[in-house]
Parts: sequence; C-alpha cells; structure tokens
Amino acid sequence: METNKKVLGSKSIPFRLIEQKQEVNSLVIVLPGAGYTTQAPLLHFTTGLFYTKGFDVLHINYSYNRQELSDISIEDFKRDVQLAIDNAIKSKNYSNYYIVAKSIGTKALSDLLNNTRLQEAKVVWLTPILQNDEVFKTMANCNNKGLCIIGDKDPCFIEQRFERLTNNHNLTLKVLEGGNHGLELEKEPIKSIDLLKDVISDMNEFLKLNGHP
Repeated sequence: METNKKVLGSKSIPFRLIEQKQEVNSLVIVLPGAGYTTQAPLLHFTTGLFYTKGFDVLHINYSYNRQELSDISIEDFKRDVQLAIDNAIKSKNYSNYYIVAKSIGTKALSDLLNNTRLQEAKVVWLTPILQNDEVFKTMANCNNKGLCIIGDKDPCFIEQRFERLTNNHNLTLKVLEGGNHGLELEKEPIKSIDLLKDVISDMNEFLKLNGHP
C-alpha cells in the first residue's frame, strides 16, 4: 500500500494505491466527486468490489471547497489528475484498466481516455455531469465499454441528453427512480441502502460481462 501527496500546480493532489498481496495486471482508478470522497459509502463499496476481484485500486483523493471549485480551471484539473495517475503507477505494468468516476471526476475522463495507456479502459460513469458539453460528447461518442448510473432527481440528469446516449451501444444505462446526486433517496435512509446495493450489484454485473466473475 502506497500513500503519497504531490503538489501539482496550485493544488495538492493526494493519491492512495491499494495493492494486492501479489503483483497483478488489473487496476481500477477511482475519481471521486468534489465533496463525495473515496471514503463515502458508494465509493467505499466500489473499492471493496474491485479489490475482491483481484484489482489494485488507485484513489485520486482531490477535494475542493466551493471557492476552489470556482477558481480552478478545468484544464488544470484534468492535467493534475493525469499527473497524479502517472506518478502513482509510473513503476507499474498494468494491462487491464477500469475507471470509476463520480460527478466532477467525469470531467477528467475525456482526456484520460485519450491517454495511450487508458484507451481501452472500461468506464463506470456515476452521476455524470451531463450539462457539461465535453462530458456529454465523450459519453455519446466513446468506444469504451461503459456503465452509466444516474438518478432521475439528480440536477445533472437531463432527460433529452440521456436519451441520446442510448444511441451509443457501448454504454449500459441505468436510471434510479428517486435517486439524487448522491444516488440516495431524500429522507429515506433505509431505502437508500437498498439503492446502494443495487448500484454495486450493477457494477458487479458489468465486471462479469467483461470477464471478471
């Protein structure tokens, strides 16, 4: 297990690489939301799912307050994420990549998928920011196998754009009835746990379909 903090540009980007006991060729990169960390329930159990299937897990642990979010340029953000990933796995020889991105993390994906190392990565889009043109165009046109999960009560859910994503047959699309941007149900903590179970089960099925029983 490796933990490091690298100062990139004006923002410190911590990362954590959780490794299997033996060397493996599979890595999942987890890109959290701005305030939804890798320790939050959805990404905590995502980490556990991939780890039990034999993946090393790389957490890119940026966090931004509202002021930082308004100040940072998207280009700086994408650059810093890419540099953090490069720094974390510079001595590794992975050949099988997955990327799980939540919310603002989906903004970094379009550039990451242009990276030679990640061109064949499978992608899980959690609450993607569909109002962002670059995120939407990447999802609509990318050839990467992908799973998209979003709630119909999420401000990022734009029905017209979501319908257009059905034209990309590389994407499996899931809409959670009543789900908000945290993929939870407002004022329904018990039912929200069931929803979380459904999301992790969908990810598990996605992994099975791509050769990870």
